[in-house]
Amino acid sequence: MSTTAITAAGARPRRAPARRGTRRSLPASRRGVWFILPFLLMFLLFMVAPLGYAIYTSLYTSRIIGGTVFSGAANYTQVLTSGDFWSGVIRVVIFGAIQIPVMLAIAFFFATIFDLGVARFGRLFRTIFFIPFAVPAVVGAVMWSFLLEPQFGPFSHLASAVGFPGTNFFSPSLLLPTIIVVVIWEWTGYNMVILYTALRSVPRDVVEAAILDATPLWKIIVRVKLPIVRPAIVMLVFLNTIGALQLFTEPLVLSYYQTQAVSVNYTPTLYIYNTAIAGAQTNLAAAAAVVLGFVIVAISAVSLVFRRRREGTP
Repeated sequence: MSTTAITAAGARPRRAPARRGTRRSLPASRRGVWFILPFLLMFLLFMVAPLGYAIYTSLYTSRIIGGTVFSGAANYTQVLTSGDFWSGVIRVVIFGAIQIPVMLAIAFFFATIFDLGVARFGRLFRTIFFIPFAVPAVVGAVMWSFLLEPQFGPFSHLASAVGFPGTNFFSPSLLLPTIIVVVIWEWTGYNMVILYTALRSVPRDVVEAAILDATPLWKIIVRVKLPIVRPAIVMLVFLNTIGALQLFTEPLVLSYYQTQAVSVNYTPTLYIYNTAIAGAQTNLAAAAAVVLGFVIVAISAVSLVFRRRREGTP
């Protein structure tokens, strides 16, 4: 018997490669399910269930005589025809139209400075800029309430020193600009960190090519870096718009210092809160919350469609 035959006879037959979808691959495929299961449970428990309960509650009306009865769309009709609710919506739209561009401009300015390395001790200053975001909104609003207090606040004395005596930052005409300043102080650092991260991801060869072409620095920032980080800016506009529609803490805290300036319907969330707590109309408040939720969903859908069209994706 030849050596080739012995080798062939003694050789073990090779196993066929395992096919996809066999039992051995099932445990590996189930691992992904176990990883996302906690998120799904939390999402169902804290998002889907409360939303479903709010929709269910909004379809009923609680009466002193007769108990809770099914009212259908009556609560939604009352909300949609309520001038108080929509005046709050218009107010937060004006708030967002002013606050978001100003805040993003400031955040992009400082993110650019830190990205270019112009400022010394960049890490220290980035940390300082981020600290206001770490401060709870209630604490920040109370702090600014003391700083802007009409009689003893340092900013009121500063306004008097520069020729504006008797300035009341909590007056009805200045309350909205005051809230805008407070929110800008709270959220600029957060937006700056995101924009700084996006700027750091810009390819260095693109910037170096622009430098070799003797491109001025401002053109590199505006025409090279800004278009590349535009998706991050669009995302921040979208997130801050949703946050503006949910404005609640700052006007609620400031209302304790100037009751006449902050009405019960100053923002949609304040309208919902006062309707449910002070007015004891939980069914009507649930309907208003559902309407506000659909407004936010509509803005989210429009933003998503706009981004996909800009990116050329179907």
